[in-house]
Amino acid sequence: LIKFTLFVSCYLFWVASGLMVAVGIYAKLSKEASVLDSLLADPSLILLTVGILIFGITFVGCTGALRDLPVLLKIFAWILLIILILQIVAAVLGFLFSGRVLEKATFVMGKAISAYRDDLDLQNLIDYIQKKFECCGVHSYKDWSQNIYFECRDSNPSLERCAVPFSCCIRVPGQSVLNTMCGYGTQNLRSWQAESLIYTEGCLEKIVGWGQKNLLLVAGLATGLFFLEILVFYLAKMLIYQIDFIIQKQRSTRRKDPEK
Repeated sequence: LIKFTLFVSCYLFWVASGLMVAVGIYAKLSKEASVLDSLLADPSLILLTVGILIFGITFVGCTGALRDLPVLLKIFAWILLIILILQIVAAVLGFLFSGRVLEKATFVMGKAISAYRDDLDLQNLIDYIQKKFECCGVHSYKDWSQNIYFECRDSNPSLERCAVPFSCCIRVPGQSVLNTMCGYGTQNLRSWQAESLIYTEGCLEKIVGWGQKNLLLVAGLATGLFFLEILVFYLAKMLIYQIDFIIQKQRSTRRKDPEK
């Protein structure tokens, strides 16, 4: 029971990670060469990195459980233990240094805005976030001046000068045709003027607010994942103990009866 429960648990994560790797490879190969070969700015690289890590770890667990190999199971258990410790340390540091975490998040989101037009996957991700949370920019809609295409400067030759992406626009009920130019010139407007056309509140504040409102849901998901990892670690240790016990029993039997 322990053996096959551990195998099925690892197998499900293994299949999921394989799908992540496949989607990441497809996304990477299907787009044009980009200057955004950076983990923080390229969603396909994030998928590939996380998928490969989970794939490798769960493959070790699957093989160890299926073939009753204590060495692989011990490697799997130690990796899980390290991951658990890192998660606890990250949670504690994130709580103690929440201000620094927000600063880092601001930097990452600012970098993503700067690279908005350079990567289609990143562009779709930012558009989804702005639509989902009804926000624009990091702290304000004027953060889009960090992008060379939207920079609100007289010397900027771009047609999108002083604009914001269409995903910042307030959607008109019943509108059948999407107006992708709805955000043009909005950075020149004051906040009270722009509020009737676009979302002026930044996405960072919106995401933090959503997390605070859904604290129980987020905490429940995080706790559930944490205890699932503990369960898998416990199953791996139990299976190692069972295999070692059987091996020792066989050795003791052979010593008592050499003919066998």
